[in-house]
Parts: sequence; C-alpha cells; structure tokens
Amino acid sequence: MKILGLESTAHTFAASTIDEEQIYTNEKSMYQPEEGGIHPRKAAEHHYQKAHEIISKGLEGEIDAVAFSQGPGIPQCLDIGAVAARTLAQKHDVPLIGVNHCVAHIEIGKRTTDAERPVTLYLSGGNSQVIAEKNSQYRIVGETLDIALGNAVDKLARKLGYPHPGGPEIEKLAEQTDEIIEIAYPVKGMDFSFSGIVTELEKKVGQVEDEVIANTFQEHAYASTVEALERAMAQADSNEALLTGGVAMNNRLREMVEAMCEQRNANAYFPPKQYCMDNAAMIAERGLKKAKRKQFTDLKNSEIKQNWRPEGIKV
Repeated sequence: MKILGLESTAHTFAASTIDEEQIYTNEKSMYQPEEGGIHPRKAAEHHYQKAHEIISKGLEGEIDAVAFSQGPGIPQCLDIGAVAARTLAQKHDVPLIGVNHCVAHIEIGKRTTDAERPVTLYLSGGNSQVIAEKNSQYRIVGETLDIALGNAVDKLARKLGYPHPGGPEIEKLAEQTDEIIEIAYPVKGMDFSFSGIVTELEKKVGQVEDEVIANTFQEHAYASTVEALERAMAQADSNEALLTGGVAMNNRLREMVEAMCEQRNANAYFPPKQYCMDNAAMIAERGLKKAKRKQFTDLKNSEIKQNWRPEGIKV
C-alpha cells in the first residue's frame, strides 16, 4: 500500500511517498523568517507558493491514499496542507487520512529504530511532551506548562542575535564551554517550564558570555525533560526511551538520554536527524498504519484541528 503524506503544521511544507518497504521521497521547503519567529500569514504564503513544486517532487507513482497533518499547528499553515490533500485525494480518487502531527513523530521513530513500545520524549518548536502507551492508547504523562522547548531555544537565540531556527547556534555556543551559572531548575513533577529560565537568561545577556548562557540553558532545560522522561519510564515499567521532534537533533540532549538509559539498563532510540524535524514521511507512516485499519477521513470531517492533542489516540 502506497501513501502520499503532506506536512504543513508550521514552518515546513513537505511531501513524501512511502509504502511498507520503502520511503521513496521526502521533499520539503522550509519558511525562513527575515526576523523574529514564524509569522503565520507569511508562512502560509510560503506553503502556498511551494506546494505544487514540493508535491510534484514528493509524489511517486500510483498512490492508495493521501495523509495530511490535520493538527495541531498554525491554522493558516494547516489550511494549505488540508486543501492540497483534499484536492489530491479527489483527483486520484483515493481516501483521505487526517493525521495527528505529534503521533506521527512517534510513528516515524518506531519505523526508523528498533523501538516497539517506548516512552517518548517529544520536543519541538510547538510541542514538548512525555508520551507513553497505556491500554493501547497514547497518554500524555508530562508536558510543558508554558512554551515549548524549541520555542524557548529560538527566543533565547533571537535575544543573542541569531536568526530562526536558533537551536543549531545555541548548540554551537554551548559546545565552547563547560561553565554554567546558577538559575532556576524548570522541572515540576512530571512537567517542565521554560519561559522563566529564558527570561532569567535574557537578563544576563551582555553581563555573561554568550557561550555560558547557551550552555546554562541546555544543561538546565534539557536535563529537566530527561528527568521527567526517566520518571515516566519508571512509572510505566518501560526499558525503551524514544527521543523525537526537532529538538531531538541536539547532540547534548541525546547524550543525556543515553546516559540516563545506561544507568537504567534501558535502550535509547533516536530517529535519523532528517526524520526528527518536521517532515512528510512521518505523516505518510502514520497514514499507512491508519489505512491498513481502514481509518479514513471523510471530506466533511477533514477540518483542521489546531489544538489536537495525542491524548487518547489509539496506538
């Protein structure tokens, strides 16, 4: 069964064709703001302008269904992908499949690693959650109480004078020192919080070296998420940890997860970095699993779901 997947939740418009055996294509175009963060209208304009080109490159042969990121995400961006998916489904006379973006990150992680029933630490620009499986459903067992970790990284990077996305620059700066300064530790039980430490570190800009600010942020923020992940693994009696989402490309974060799993005699899994960032192969993978169970989406039920949480979605 061959599925075309479309991704358009935020800064990326992407298209991918996959089947059970192969990922044939994984095309994408990323919106780059001239300054500041993602501007919803401008990002949507980018998606509209790039949609035909990316779909043309991403569509491989005859397809059996079209999957699209139905939510959560930026409404203006989600709309572009939804309209394109409806159009393609009708053009090719194939079913439509609405996909939860968060769950798709987990599914591509399972496909590209040996993880089977992991506790997932999902960290991106728009979402930061610890997700476990219980009674054949996905359950959010911990999450950010304010902004997502990727958003926090980008905010701090902008304050330091770096463009979006700021993660790579923060990582480069942090690698230049082992020094950290004392700030609040943002873990709160199973949850975490990032807006406070961003504000605290923004006040240090100009007073403390940029490298120390970046390293302090990583050591505090990333450690808090791994602590919550470890606690969730203990509660779930799980020996599998999956790290996914755009922030999962950070090497220091991966080191922390690996170290924690070594201490627990557990397995740490990381998708290839091209499948950590928003991509369409993950949408197609989730669509493929739903298609096998004939879980299709009627046109009348294909409206976008801006705040669609993975809580309670069947594994």
